[in-house]
Amino acid sequence: MFRTALRNVFAHKARLLMTVLAVMLGVAFVSGTLVFTNTISDAFQKSSAKGFGHVDVAVEAKYQQSEGDRVGTTPELTQALLERGARVPGAQSAIGVVRGFTALAGKDGKLIGNGFQSEGGNYWGAKDPRYPLVSGAAPHGAHQVLIDSDTARRAGYKVGDTVRLSVDGPVLTPTVSGIFTTDDGNVAAGGSLALFDTATAQKLFGKPGTYDEIDVAAKAGTSQSELKAQLDRALPKGKTETTTGQQLADDQARTIASSMSGMKQGLLVFAGIALFVGTFIIANTFTMLVAQRTKELALLRAVGASRRQVTRSVLIEAFVVGAVAAVTGLLAGIGIGAGLRSLLGSFGATVPDGPLVITPGTVVAALAVGVLVTMLAAWLPGRRAAKIPPVAAMSSLHAQATAKSLVLRNTLGALFAAAGVAVVLAATTMDTDSAQAPMGLGAVLLIIGVFILTPLLSRPLIAATAPVMRAFGVSGKLARQNSVRNPRRTAATASALMIGLTLITGMTVMAGSLQHAIDKMASSAIRADYVVSMANGNGLSPDVEKELKATGGVTALSPLRTAPSRIGGETEYLTGVNGAAIGELTDLKVKDGSFTVGGAKVIVDDRTAEDRHWTAGSAFTVAYEDGKKQRLTVAGVYQGNEMIRGIMLDNAVLAPHQSDATDMQVMVKTADGASEATKDKLVKALGDNPAIKVQDKKDISNGIAQMFTLMLNMLYGLLAMAVIVAVLGVINTLAMSVFERSQEIGMLRAIGLDRRGIKRMVRLESLVIALFGGVLGIGLGVFFGWAAGELLGAKMATYELVLPWGRMAVFLLLAAVVGVLAALWPARRAARLNMLQAIKSE
Repeated sequence: MFRTALRNVFAHKARLLMTVLAVMLGVAFVSGTLVFTNTISDAFQKSSAKGFGHVDVAVEAKYQQSEGDRVGTTPELTQALLERGARVPGAQSAIGVVRGFTALAGKDGKLIGNGFQSEGGNYWGAKDPRYPLVSGAAPHGAHQVLIDSDTARRAGYKVGDTVRLSVDGPVLTPTVSGIFTTDDGNVAAGGSLALFDTATAQKLFGKPGTYDEIDVAAKAGTSQSELKAQLDRALPKGKTETTTGQQLADDQARTIASSMSGMKQGLLVFAGIALFVGTFIIANTFTMLVAQRTKELALLRAVGASRRQVTRSVLIEAFVVGAVAAVTGLLAGIGIGAGLRSLLGSFGATVPDGPLVITPGTVVAALAVGVLVTMLAAWLPGRRAAKIPPVAAMSSLHAQATAKSLVLRNTLGALFAAAGVAVVLAATTMDTDSAQAPMGLGAVLLIIGVFILTPLLSRPLIAATAPVMRAFGVSGKLARQNSVRNPRRTAATASALMIGLTLITGMTVMAGSLQHAIDKMASSAIRADYVVSMANGNGLSPDVEKELKATGGVTALSPLRTAPSRIGGETEYLTGVNGAAIGELTDLKVKDGSFTVGGAKVIVDDRTAEDRHWTAGSAFTVAYEDGKKQRLTVAGVYQGNEMIRGIMLDNAVLAPHQSDATDMQVMVKTADGASEATKDKLVKALGDNPAIKVQDKKDISNGIAQMFTLMLNMLYGLLAMAVIVAVLGVINTLAMSVFERSQEIGMLRAIGLDRRGIKRMVRLESLVIALFGGVLGIGLGVFFGWAAGELLGAKMATYELVLPWGRMAVFLLLAAVVGVLAALWPARRAARLNMLQAIKSE
């Protein structure tokens, strides 16, 4: 039986090629994902470990928890604490670390990198061990700065150049005194790092005489744990916390591994989808191969082969195919991993140098996935073939499925589908966090149910194409009949395409609906023409409000300023606004009371009011961050959203209680409304500051749209793998169907159907199958998009289902294109059959 199985593999090399390709693509995706994520993770971990090479123990201020009416605070790390740490017996030296946001502009005036990766810090003394100089000298005073070598290379800066940068105030134009190298992860990810001397950094970042961290190096012979113990005894208890350099490196490695884990899981999900789609092709292929060899298998049974031996021969055949596909897929995956790493560089992302990491786990996973998926998919056809009695097989009585098996299949499919719909509908009524698992389970059950029911669904849906098919004459009629001749095979072929289109359509529906909700939220909640904010989302200097107020054409403005407080023993963040102007700048629906902000009167969003059982007229006592208390009254309750929410009070009331006031954003209304000229005027009034963004409502919406578009494009690219596998499935099914129907095609040629008619028949059959899968996929995708939207709608008042009719039409058109392209080779092969030889074939 082993020799028979191997003979069958080598006898049907062409038939099994598509199966090998389908499995190989899935395995390549899995192994490529593992190689890529392991390589990037290893490179970043080694790079970050180098970054902690100068730190034996790091000292940080310990946050003092909120208690009663006292707002939580963080003590300062002073020069005195640094000197005390440097004097412990095991300390060799101590470095004070200052950090902060620093927006560095390129020669084109635009921000280098994105705001969240633009950082600044201090250069310690004449030679800082953290940042080796490549050229130039250490900075001195506010008119000199160091920049990292990667940024210098990308922006074209060199020593002696003048750069434009900003922290949170006006634009500065220091000279580049030197260029340094760094292992900083933000720089590796495409950000920038600018260094000032310590006194300048402290002044710019609003930390005069204090540090964010103190890094202590140990003397020779002193371990990190010993130095940590000495520092714990020497420094104020409860005010500081110490961490060894090794622990910092380990924590950083875990953080990197965790962040890469999310990417790895996401990519593996799509690899799993490709493999899941591939199982249909494998099962289809082996079903047809076994069906074609039914008489051969029956003869084996007649001469003494047992059912187990027949099943085993099919599984051996699957093992050989899976092993070949797994090995080639692993090799292709290693290439994919290396290619993805290079692709990151072409997108501008910088990855630390390091070797390609191919772990034993990657090899085992690739081989196991390829072999197991193939054998599992081939098991059912093999088992089905072994159960056929030899006499029935010889007379082909087994060909048609019994009524009992069809009833069982349809009943099982209906139960799965009903259960899936019920679970999905139940999930839409749950909380967003707790609904994710049930929603996923329901989706899987429904897809399985639809797959099982696809043979039943194929007949009425394909029958609906009859009027169109009549236009193609005999070829169209035959194509429609061939499509429903073997419903199970048609179902398996169409299901592969259905799954890909289900995911693509569902994601497109969700993204389109979310974008519409954001647009509606921005247009309905904000009356202001512009919103001014920091590029990294941090606080703006109050000077920005003053500059804008002095700009001609500005008719109203209000900063939005957040501040911690204690209400009823719980921490609550207040939002300070210009009480006189906020009503003119926003359009928030008032649900109770009036929109009045000023003095002791505040307005509260509906969720906060519901949580605290407040209504218009309710009074409460607030403890500000300076410890002083005040009695406030709720003047009104408004409908909050993702952009504006919280307890709003007048800045005139809040400001006296703040030691370091910053604005999260400033809303601006102008006499001329939103226009490019007005925007340029505001940008110039703020000194063309690279740290500050001036956005109108369209800019805000487009910024969010860019994120959705980027995510969708990535998902489309990943799902393309599943679609490619589905195309292979259609080609495979048609090719083997043509082989099965050789005698029939020969007869059609003999009675007058020309080669063009044969080609048209095969192409139309492929088109019908592809459109059938496309319709099912788009229908399921819309349902899942609606269900997921119901969860989002609970948190976004402006959310409503938006069906992207244009894109869905494109998806259906793509399904048709897939059908036409997939039929090119099988149709050509069918047309070239010799009619006499085909008629004589069995």
